[in-house]
Amino acid sequence: MHSGHQVAVAVTHNYRRSASRLTIFAHVFGILAFILMLVWLLHYRGGIEYDSYYGDRVFNVHPFLMFCGFIFLSGEAMMVYKTVQATHMVQKVVHMIFQLGAFVLGVVGLCAVFKFHDMNNIEDVYSLHSWIGIGTLSLFAVQWLAGLISFMAPQPEVTRHSLLPWHICGGRMLLYMSIAAALTGLMEKATFLKLQSEREARLVNFLGLCILLFGIFVDLSVALARYV
Repeated sequence: MHSGHQVAVAVTHNYRRSASRLTIFAHVFGILAFILMLVWLLHYRGGIEYDSYYGDRVFNVHPFLMFCGFIFLSGEAMMVYKTVQATHMVQKVVHMIFQLGAFVLGVVGLCAVFKFHDMNNIEDVYSLHSWIGIGTLSLFAVQWLAGLISFMAPQPEVTRHSLLPWHICGGRMLLYMSIAAALTGLMEKATFLKLQSEREARLVNFLGLCILLFGIFVDLSVALARYV
């Protein structure tokens, strides 16, 4: 009876993970960015509506979904192994579902900006922001499919162990690529709107800082997962 209890405790210890202080900081900055994004788009930019006849409302779907959908959800997926207390298999499934949701919302966000360009006869994919963003979303799809084949389909343990460092590094690289796309997008929009010393300009700056800090703390929670 005693040995059975010890085995149960050992199994529980193997799959339980406590949320570290780093994931707490990531959530704080992620929620702050979420709030600032909503204030910016709803209060200053006229609202969010994909099917609107107003181009600005259609465009606003893009930054909203690219952060609140793509970046935030993919960051949550990366922190699953710290924040979801369950078996390793359940954590992997949640990780894959979050990443798939992030990709789908990212595609919708991308479609929104193409629709806005069509409504206003603006050229597509001409800026550094668009190059980084489309490159990130494309590589993200490849990363997700590679992860599905390597870690969800039956594979020898040796293969999984050899691929895991590459999968983790690829995820961290894509996180920073998405942050770079978000920050260059905010700079591009602020330039078009000619924001300088106004309250809206300061709000956009704080939004960018919160997105950056969210990404940093997500990455640290992954890099230091064994120690914190």
